[in-house]
Amino acid sequence: MTQYFLSTDSPNQQYVQFRVQFTKVSENATIVLPRWRPGRYELGNFAKNVRNFRVFDGKGKPCAVQKTDTSTWQVTNENGADLRVEYGYYAADLNAGSTYLSKEQLYVNPVNCFIYLPERINEPCEVNLSIPDNWNIATSLKREGKQLIAADFHELADAPFICSELLQYNQYEVNGTVFHLWFNGAITIDWKRVIQDFKAFTVKQIEKFIEFPVPHYHFLIHILPYKAYHGVEHQHSTVITLGPTYDVFGEAYSELLGVSSHELYHIWNVKAIRPIEMFPYNYQQENFSRLGYLCEGVTTYMGDLMLYKSGVFKLKDYFREMQVQLQKHFDNFGRFNHSVADSSWDTWLDGYVPGAPGRKVSIYTEGCLLAFVTDVMIRQHSNNKFGLDEAMKRLYFNFALEGKGVSEQDYRALICELAGDQMNTVFDDYFYGTRPFEAILTEAFDAIGIEMLHQPSKRYSHGRLGFKTLQDGANHVVKAIYPGSPADLAGIMLEDTIVAVNNYSLFGELDKWLTYLDDEQKQLTILRAGKLLELTLPEVQRNFYLDYTLKQVEVPNGAQKKAFEHWSK
Repeated sequence: MTQYFLSTDSPNQQYVQFRVQFTKVSENATIVLPRWRPGRYELGNFAKNVRNFRVFDGKGKPCAVQKTDTSTWQVTNENGADLRVEYGYYAADLNAGSTYLSKEQLYVNPVNCFIYLPERINEPCEVNLSIPDNWNIATSLKREGKQLIAADFHELADAPFICSELLQYNQYEVNGTVFHLWFNGAITIDWKRVIQDFKAFTVKQIEKFIEFPVPHYHFLIHILPYKAYHGVEHQHSTVITLGPTYDVFGEAYSELLGVSSHELYHIWNVKAIRPIEMFPYNYQQENFSRLGYLCEGVTTYMGDLMLYKSGVFKLKDYFREMQVQLQKHFDNFGRFNHSVADSSWDTWLDGYVPGAPGRKVSIYTEGCLLAFVTDVMIRQHSNNKFGLDEAMKRLYFNFALEGKGVSEQDYRALICELAGDQMNTVFDDYFYGTRPFEAILTEAFDAIGIEMLHQPSKRYSHGRLGFKTLQDGANHVVKAIYPGSPADLAGIMLEDTIVAVNNYSLFGELDKWLTYLDDEQKQLTILRAGKLLELTLPEVQRNFYLDYTLKQVEVPNGAQKKAFEHWSK
């Protein structure tokens, strides 16, 4: 058994101190730290947070250590020796996938900071915590006091835990499975509302899959005083960060529901139904896969849809979330250059940042829209007997429970079986190609009696001039430019700071000035790389950025009505 000892001395310095005991180690042992974490398909290079890495033998004598790559240490030791490894891990980021230490809490995502011996990855692990006695511990691991037990490193790496005095707890049960709710933060929780809504979408998701994959599940929810929204899936739990505190049970409550439903759906899709390239996980290198449209796209679609199917969301709430995906899709001109399958592969190249303008698309957004189209096409082909949830159920029983990963060919073959051979063209043109989505989206929405509407954006800078900004104090910074728009023709560049329109200082009101000067030719004063420039916007008689909305057909025909009823069950 590998033993880990964690201490939180001097929490203001934010270094978690580790002592790790390995027994009877092979000669010249190789010790590694993961380079990425499942649920985030990019390299994390967590070793950048490791300080003062030292190794001692069973007699306390220092061992020579040589680093052989970014996250691997080669130790000079005799065969069968016991080793003690000591190091500090800098824990200053608080998000759903990080590790964080302060005087108020210790939050650990073990895959960030726990080392292991590759040849001992399947052996049990024990975690001993030196934390204040008044701190509670939220975890999916077996717990005995301040000690946590994992069956192997895989379970440990996938089992985050929170130690804090501010933890609040409740639970609910569905079909014999207990779902644990942990909120960490100074907040008054509307437990009746939370349990009612969480139980509703949990019941609906289990109904679609027939069974829940694990015997217990934990929602570990950090409530933060500033704006935050992030979730990460794990084998028996999810970690969620949400804020600001005052809005969690106000306008941000739909975000709490959305991210929680999304992460729960991952317990089947990704944690059980897993791309073959990630079966098992390799923590030391990229796990390339083009199935991001399945892993994250289907989960994004189903997470919100299950909220609607369960009655937690009204149709208007569901439309609001789907409209966000439509807007992201149509505003991203990378859709003409890089398929969602190739963008999935390239998450390992440039992570989750926007990257080079117009180069790629989002596996979440494009995958969600294609999941919706797939769902409708399956229903059309099967005369509403099946939907995408049938495909996911079959993947669960035929692959996950059989201990097999899913390949691109497996998923494609299953969808074509349920939706007909026409899906081959959809895969070629839309999953693996860059054909515009407008036609298939319009047809899919129409099939269930929903209209996809669009109109020029009401914001002058978006609809008339073709650029989008973020306010920065009194000024505005350019974040997006529509190709061929007045903004593009005038030579505006991304990250330009707009400080004035026709020599009027903005005072934060860019669109109000643009609207006021509607009949005049517009000249923008730009701050670029330390220089002030004057750019004149040409007149173009057309609109650019559009706003997308959804609404039900007022008088649906019989086929539309029937299809909508089956889609929404």
